[in-house]
Amino acid sequence: MQPVVQPVPLAGEHASWLLRLEQKLSETIWSKNIQPIAEKLAANVPLDIDDGMALYNHADLHEVGALAHAVREARFGQQAFFNSNVHINQTNMCVLACRFCAFRRSPRAEDAYAMSIEEYLADLANYAYAIDEVHSVGGLHPEWDVSHYEELFRRVSETYPRLSIKALTAVEIKHLAQRSSIPTREVLSRLRDAGLTSIPGGGAEILDDGVRKIICNGKESSDEYLQIHREAHEVGLPSNCTMLFGTIERLEQRLSHMISLRELNNITRGFQCFVPYPFLPDDTRLPQAQLASGTEILRTIAISRLMLNNIPHIKAYRMNIGDQLAELALQFGADDIDGTVQKESIMHLAGSTAPLDHDRTKLARLIKDAGCHPVQRNTTYTQFTKYTPPKIKPRRVLPMATE
Repeated sequence: MQPVVQPVPLAGEHASWLLRLEQKLSETIWSKNIQPIAEKLAANVPLDIDDGMALYNHADLHEVGALAHAVREARFGQQAFFNSNVHINQTNMCVLACRFCAFRRSPRAEDAYAMSIEEYLADLANYAYAIDEVHSVGGLHPEWDVSHYEELFRRVSETYPRLSIKALTAVEIKHLAQRSSIPTREVLSRLRDAGLTSIPGGGAEILDDGVRKIICNGKESSDEYLQIHREAHEVGLPSNCTMLFGTIERLEQRLSHMISLRELNNITRGFQCFVPYPFLPDDTRLPQAQLASGTEILRTIAISRLMLNNIPHIKAYRMNIGDQLAELALQFGADDIDGTVQKESIMHLAGSTAPLDHDRTKLARLIKDAGCHPVQRNTTYTQFTKYTPPKIKPRRVLPMATE
């Protein structure tokens, strides 16, 4: 049996990791612009927008990365986390038409699809033996209501009781509430009772309604996104939170987005991981997007780690940024690279070229190449196992026949 390891404390109230951080920060001579920020971090004082702008404008990317890496190491040492999961996108039919989305199809499109519960289970059967999480998000189907997903999650839980179900973004929850004529809190409670484990957190985009009106008009508002996640936390469903950057937003709007998430988590403590990912332009409809470079992606991941002192984990979402940048990001504040995935549609239709054939051994190699120790986690970051590669039995060499 593989040994179980417990990561260092996860939340800001634990003095032990703050003491480690204070020591780490004192060991480095920081530049004049970074020193005041390092002092705030050592005292666990939340950074403000001015601090965030100073980090975005700081000429030395490596110093920003080093600061974020110090925070990451104080929390988790050299551990980096992953899980074994599969993405099944249950439908691409959607009543909305967000300008950045390459996945959505109208119900009349030739390539529109909607998986029946039996089809979903049959697809999951191809992966269930090798995973511990099924991750499902999709379009806003014009006919499905909460009862459809209750039945789906119940069937998954009954067929594969050891699998956790991470599913449905805030706008999907809102859509189900509207279709079912019930409050969003009731949707969340009913789906939790049917087997839902956690909420993935997608669809946050940028929590600024001016930006949302242009890139995702008709989706939930900024306040609705936050309210639905608040309700999820209150009914016992932890969630991730996300940020899509590199569309039309300003740097200040990215920082305000992070602060809004941080302020909610001060109340609920329900956000377990923040996932910043850049807009992928291929085959989408947002020509005015300000596409993020590789260095900007790394800087934004680092700043996320520094701004979000009360959200434990920062994910380098390799399905979006690719394996090479994800590996680098583990030295820029990220401590998680998601999972084996094996099947995914939304990011790849938008232009992702990240491989879909990863197994645990390949992910562990990626983490080791970044100078970290691979740790397999569960969906809710409550169980951790130090990953050790399977032992390969030596081949038996038969003696050569002699005459």
